[in-house]
Amino acid sequence: MFTGIIKEIGTIKSVRRHGDGKVFQIAAKASDLKVDNSIAVNGTCLTVTSRRRESFTTEAMRETLLKTNLAFLKAGDPVNLERAVSLKELLGGHLVLGHVDTIGRVQHITKLQSSWLISINFPAKFQKYLISVGSVAVDGVSLTVARLHKASFDVAIIPYTLEHTIFQWYGVGTKVNLEFDVLGKYVEQLLKRAAFHR
Repeated sequence: MFTGIIKEIGTIKSVRRHGDGKVFQIAAKASDLKVDNSIAVNGTCLTVTSRRRESFTTEAMRETLLKTNLAFLKAGDPVNLERAVSLKELLGGHLVLGHVDTIGRVQHITKLQSSWLISINFPAKFQKYLISVGSVAVDGVSLTVARLHKASFDVAIIPYTLEHTIFQWYGVGTKVNLEFDVLGKYVEQLLKRAAFHR
């Protein structure tokens, strides 16, 4: 479980194939990170498989690569990192599972007076999970939907968030991981079950 508050920007040191998956070595401080810990890489929950002083290794299986932008990562790429939340921490964003739903694409970036407005396209079938002023995780960052359209949404980014996430390197066409609010998914499932049992 994560909160969508990025703790560090890591850097991909190497990527290698392992069967139909990929193994990533990521440069990061994360001094308290241990083998078997969960960590969100661009919002994708992965397990630390080995640890060095200033890097760690993790692996993504085929199913994860099909659904996330991890498939496109290469050496030198920056990534958002967040450790799993502990029960004693403040929930600063919203509940993020690290289970990416789909990949979106940056449609355009508008510079405002003191912030940026990023418009992101996504498959229209996921529109039911978004509401205006609702929560969404973009590459693991907890954000609020500023405007909602049929197959895109806008999020407003303040300077602090831009400087402390990989958003600073976004451009038109950038592929981003999207995780929609889990509460909406549970409500949908409950309604489906209730309709089935009528």
